[in-house]
Order: sequence, then C-alpha cells, then structure tokens
Amino acid sequence: MNKPNFPSFPQDFTWGVSTASYQIEGAVAQDGRGPSSWDAFVAEPGRVINGDTGEIACDHYHRYPEDTALMKELGVEAYRFSFSWSRIQPGGQGAVNAAGLGFYDKLVDGLLEAGITPSPTLFHWDTPLELEQAGGWLNRDTAERFADYAQIVGEHFADRIPRWITINEPVALTMLGYGAGIQAPGLERGFDALPAAHHLLLAHGLGVQALRAAGGSNIGIANNHGATWPASEAEEDLQAAGLYDNIANWIFADPILKGAYPEELAPFLPPIPDGDLEIISTPIDWYGINSYNPTLVGAPIAGKGALIDGHELDSSLPFSLREIEGYPRTDFGWPIVPEAFTEMLLTFKERYGDALPPIYITENGAAINDGPDATGRVADLRRIDYTDSHLRALKAAMDAGVDVRGYFHWSLMDNFEWAVGYSQRFGLIHIDYETQKRTPKDSYYWYQALIKASKSTAG
Repeated sequence: MNKPNFPSFPQDFTWGVSTASYQIEGAVAQDGRGPSSWDAFVAEPGRVINGDTGEIACDHYHRYPEDTALMKELGVEAYRFSFSWSRIQPGGQGAVNAAGLGFYDKLVDGLLEAGITPSPTLFHWDTPLELEQAGGWLNRDTAERFADYAQIVGEHFADRIPRWITINEPVALTMLGYGAGIQAPGLERGFDALPAAHHLLLAHGLGVQALRAAGGSNIGIANNHGATWPASEAEEDLQAAGLYDNIANWIFADPILKGAYPEELAPFLPPIPDGDLEIISTPIDWYGINSYNPTLVGAPIAGKGALIDGHELDSSLPFSLREIEGYPRTDFGWPIVPEAFTEMLLTFKERYGDALPPIYITENGAAINDGPDATGRVADLRRIDYTDSHLRALKAAMDAGVDVRGYFHWSLMDNFEWAVGYSQRFGLIHIDYETQKRTPKDSYYWYQALIKASKSTAG
C-alpha cells in the first residue's frame, strides 16, 4: 500500500480497539458461566437473523492469546473489552465464580505483558438471566446488584486495570431492549421503558462509587450519541426532533454531567427518588462517546412506524425516523456523514462547557462486509475511507476546542452483531466462523500505520 496521508493527532493521544463479551467470547456454558438475557433472547425463534447465537462467536474465550498477539502487532495502546457479569457472578448476585475471574485474570495479565492497557466495560447489555427474570433494569434492585458486582471486580483488578468503563450504551438497552423489543430482553414497553434508563444511570453512579471504594480510578461511561437533524423547519418536525434528541442523547448525558434530567422529559419520567441524581452525577474522570451516524427525525407518519436496522417501531410514537439521503452508506444501511461527528462533539462542548470532562471516543466504525479475495486479502477500502474521514472530523472538533484524549475503533474483529447475528462485519480482523481463522484486513494495516505515524516524532 502507498504511504497514506494520515490525519495528525497529538503524540499522547490513545489509540485502541473495542469488543464486548457476548459478541466474541463464546463458551456460554463453560467453566461455570451463568446464562444471560442474550442467551435467552437468541433461543427465541425469529429474534436473530439466521437463528445466530453467541454460543461460539469468535471463540475468544479459548483464542484470547492469539487475539492479544494481533492487538500487539496492530500497535494499539488500549483494549476496550467487557466483563461478562454472569461469567463472574452466574446469578448476578451472591457467589463469585472463580473460573470466570480466572479467565479475565489471564486476559488482563496477557494484555499488560503485551504493553496494552486493559480498559474494561463492566456491563455491555448481557444481564444475568436470574436478574432479568426478576424484572431486569425495570427493577431498581438490579442497580444495587450492579454496585455489588462492581465492587467485586474492582477489588480483584484495581491493581492491574488503570481505566474503567461502567456501562455501555444505556440508550440502546432501554430503547431497543425494553422499548421496541428488537434486542434482549425483547420487551415492547415504549415510553414505559424509561425506568430502565433511570436504573441504568443509577447503576452507573453506584458503580463509579463502588470502583473508587475498591481502589479503582480513571472511570467513565460509554454512551451512544449522534447528531439529531429535523426533517424540515416545520414546527411539528422541530418538536419531534427535539423530543427524540432528548430521549436518544440528553436523558443519558444530562443526569451525569448536569445532575438533572432534561425538563422536556418530565411528563414521561417516573418519580425520581431523592438522592438518585446526586448518585448518578458522581464525578467521572472522562466521558466516553460511541458514535456512528446522525439521525433524521420528523413528525409521526400515520400508520407507519419508524425503521431501526430493518425493524419497524410502534407507529404511535410521537416522532418518525427518516432516511438520510445523498450520502454513501455502510453495508448496514447507516449513512456515512463525518461532518455530523464534528457537529455532535461541538454540541457537547457548547451544552456542558466546563462541566464536560475529557472525552474518549469509545466506539466508532462501519459495517463493511468485504471478505477475502482469491489471494486471501480483505481489501476493505470503504472501512479505511470511513475511519479516515471520521478521524479527520474528530480532529476538526479537537481543533475547535473539544478535549478528546483517545479513540477506540469498533471493532477489533468481526463478531456477533446482536439481532443481525453474523450478517454484518465491523472488524479490522476478518473471522471465518467455520474455521475461526483470523485474517487482518487492509484496514488493520492502515490503522497500524496510522498509529505508528502518530507516535513518530515527525507525526
């Protein structure tokens, strides 16, 4: 490959990759792991494309040394993975599974030996099934159990893990899992799902406190955010877009960074117990943003529900999601709009000012489904173009004063992509699911060269 013209970043900028436990580990019934909400969800006919499950996934549970070696070769400084709660605490409470902790001991120690900073997420949607069956995140008790779990993991790993993430994307679990039924646990409660949002945020705050009490430091959250665009300047479209923006973005950021929910959402929220917002707004060291694309929102269209990843939502919602035209798309159908990435980050700076801690981009990437050619090469140029353009958009936000400290590409490897199973490939490394062969793609070598260039004195 010719030497690319890379975007320029500070030498101390952190470069990483991300994964999640249920998406890559496999070994779902091995060494004492308890079932999760996702194990139950994938077993229900019709829930996941092709009936795919995470039973084997990328077999990372057995192949983590190979995956660690590939990360070392890639040159990343940090690896964002997630702990499987039910691998560590099979029922979500009570006894600890020593074998589960032992797996993560080996992974963490191997990362440290390779010079890679372990940057784990405590919870990436795979709720222990016993807790889910007791109400899951609609039940306040789950937040308390999460705090207990955070303390267990914190006490065990605080001496080896220098960066922590409490929870991944509470918006997705709330809206898609409890609101629309597209993901586990598959409930369709609409706005009645919002208690789950509050309990996830409460769990975050309690988790921060538990990790700190256990000796953990450098703690953040990974929240999904994207620019919301109104379908037109018509008042009904502006109102619909404003409501969606609050539900998709600010309900999950304001309580953490402002200690309050958006006023516009007061009619939709349950009563908030005294003291909860103080817990939720426990100071964090940095704020993680997962971001992929903007969303175009308008007033509801009679008889037509909004589409999310091919699933039609309840047509009674007070907004509709529209197609963004005029931009290229990923193979998942998501519009590629790098300037919206800049816009979203500048909105954060404007909205929160001095209350905004340093930012890490904890996920960004694209589903590009190119496979190996006749020579075995995976020439995924569109992933390179996506990443390059979004890094340039990120740098534009930094040049405008947004304090961003690092970038974690989603994902290290192709994996189980939730309700669409193995149909979408986000990885820098191609996985042959029949043989588990790992093949670094052209994007892997591009990212490798980018990291090397950014660390050079000339870069």
